[in-house]
Amino acid sequence: MVRVAGVDEFDEIEFQAARTGNHVRAAVRMSQLAEEADPGQRAESIVRAGEQWMMADDPQRAADAFTAAIADGGPTFADPRVHLARALLALGRDAEAEELLAGLAASREAVTPRTCDLVAELLTEQGDLRGALDWATAGVELCFKRGDDAELQLLLRLRYRLRVDLGLDEDDYDRMLDSSRQP
Repeated sequence: MVRVAGVDEFDEIEFQAARTGNHVRAAVRMSQLAEEADPGQRAESIVRAGEQWMMADDPQRAADAFTAAIADGGPTFADPRVHLARALLALGRDAEAEELLAGLAASREAVTPRTCDLVAELLTEQGDLRGALDWATAGVELCFKRGDDAELQLLLRLRYRLRVDLGLDEDDYDRMLDSSRQP
């Protein structure tokens, strides 16, 4: 009987990598575990390995992992195309990354709030604050539509920071963030 790694084992590997800075070891171990994963967990396992390859400053291996997760087609916490776009940008393959982001934008109603958050963060890093704000706002609206409170506060804070950076006045979503801080 083969023992299959669970979320807790991946979390522990990530914790140790953060503590030691040895993301290569974490990526190698996670990649091995992803090969053994049940089909329903494989794509997410591959994505997590790819994230470690990115932190190990190996965007090519990360891109390979994210491509494998997309090909697997299994469920993931966030759309692996966002992660792949980040890796492609790191590799200087901007046109391919932009194509992935355009595909995500075309299917924005079908993505998760977490995916919206990741796209907004990526666009912020790229200096596209307006685009990032659009994705953060879409994420907030998806949270309301789907009753997803887990990402709501994170997206509201990200959205607020973007609006401040853009010099925009406070709006109703910003006021929601203010009211959630009161006792």
